[in-house]
Amino acid sequence: MKKTLFLFMALCFITFFACGQASKKTDEKNMKTTINVTVNGVTKTATLVDNVATKALLELLAKGNVTVKTDDYGGFEKVGTFGTKLPTANSQIDTVPGDIVLYQGNNISFFYDNNGWSYTMLGKLDITDVKEIKTFLAAGKGKTDIVLSLKN
Repeated sequence: MKKTLFLFMALCFITFFACGQASKKTDEKNMKTTINVTVNGVTKTATLVDNVATKALLELLAKGNVTVKTDDYGGFEKVGTFGTKLPTANSQIDTVPGDIVLYQGNNISFFYDNNGWSYTMLGKLDITDVKEIKTFLAAGKGKTDIVLSLKN
């Protein structure tokens, strides 16, 4: 009886410990990182996805803010170059307003309308209203500096 009780308790402990560790790993994998995006002196946040490109972006931002000189393209995005190449994980994506993607490894696009292409998803502005996204990104107003920074 004592042996059975001991084995039962040991099994419960191992199960509890293993489940706790699995839960911790799942939580870490699903963690989302938030950065600041500043346009014309107004700062909003964006939530990044977890991939090789965002890890490289975070390493870049750890060295300091990154200013991207963007311009409107196609009536659906602001696009500009990083000045450095980031690793890609391209897939066919149908973008929606607020999406932030990496294009060709060295261009970043901030979408204010829909488009579909092969991109690496970086994240999404934490703004849900399309009109607010367009206003924030100065959609259709030409050249715009967008500053990316780590949240304090």
